Amino acid sequence: MSRTLIIYSTVDGQTKAICDRIAEQCKSDYQLVTMVSLEEAQSVNLSYFDKVLIGASIRYGKHRPELFQYVNRHRAVLNSKKNAFFTVNVVARKPEKNTPETNPYMKKFLQLTLWQPQQLGVFAGKIDYPKYRFFDKFMIRFIMWITKGPTDTSGTFEFTDWDKVQEFAKAFSER
Repeated sequence: MSRTLIIYSTVDGQTKAICDRIAEQCKSDYQLVTMVSLEEAQSVNLSYFDKVLIGASIRYGKHRPELFQYVNRHRAVLNSKKNAFFTVNVVARKPEKNTPETNPYMKKFLQLTLWQPQQLGVFAGKIDYPKYRFFDKFMIRFIMWITKGPTDTSGTFEFTDWDKVQEFAKAFSER
């Protein structure tokens, strides 16, 4: 039975929701799954696991600095395992920016990190205006206005393609 570690870096919870779906697939394939936040992962012994998946969201155009610190610090162990990485961002709602080859945040991640994951994924995220504080609501609305996205601050807009998540989950589970 394979031991799988899933690490998530999320701001509003959509990355964790995607990780939950991937964990379900791995469990259905009889894997022992441990899922932790990036903060909790600092105290996890990676050598115990056969497979490692890391999922991270974008906020204001960037992955969190702690993500780069973690993957660069642990790249040797990550490279010795079956591994995968995915990013979650609202830019990926656009068909021309929803693949690892075309998504600007995935490209930037790969340029800035020493780790080169074996499997890559890009998923569109979710905008949940009612949950945001004033500043975030204002900034995200402004970004959406510039990029021709939804600007109705009373709404929640989910762009995640759950079929695409499921395909990624199956591919990761079979690794």
